[in-house]
Amino acid sequence: MSELVARTGRHQQRYEDGYRLVAGCIPFRYKNSDDSDDSSFEKIVEVLMINSPSGPGLLFPKGGWENDESVEEAAVREAIEEAGVRGDIMELLGQYDFRSKTHQDEFSPEGLCKAAMFALFVKEELESWPEQSTRNRSWLTIPEAVEQCRHAWMRDALENGFSKWLEDKLRNGGEDLPDQV
Repeated sequence: MSELVARTGRHQQRYEDGYRLVAGCIPFRYKNSDDSDDSSFEKIVEVLMINSPSGPGLLFPKGGWENDESVEEAAVREAIEEAGVRGDIMELLGQYDFRSKTHQDEFSPEGLCKAAMFALFVKEELESWPEQSTRNRSWLTIPEAVEQCRHAWMRDALENGFSKWLEDKLRNGGEDLPDQV
């Protein structure tokens, strides 16, 4: 298997109306509840978060959307590069505007960013991935993730994007949700 390498640089970065375009995802999986009652196995949803090399709190994988890829491809790439997971993009959860202090440049001097965030059902956790030397993975329940989330816009994506999407799917019988791997 060839070694995975993270993309770097800004030469292919997408911009629109002064915003740097970003793609990201909320990786998730099912975990059976610890209740040993055989009659009903309740699936608990866990989300994957990563640490930030630049400060406290946890994040969801995200990064620049480049000219040679679709927004979905960018979200999948970021999940591999930053969190070391592969899976299936389920649905766009929403667009979230935020200001980046570290990504101010000539095309977005104020660091304005617009992130397309997706639900990503995790099928594989990689043993090695491009940013493993600077990133740690943490599987958390949704309430734990809300508490640990570093950025308000990511918390909004979790609470008002992912959680509402998941509730809608479960209310409709969960037919569109993937089966547990």
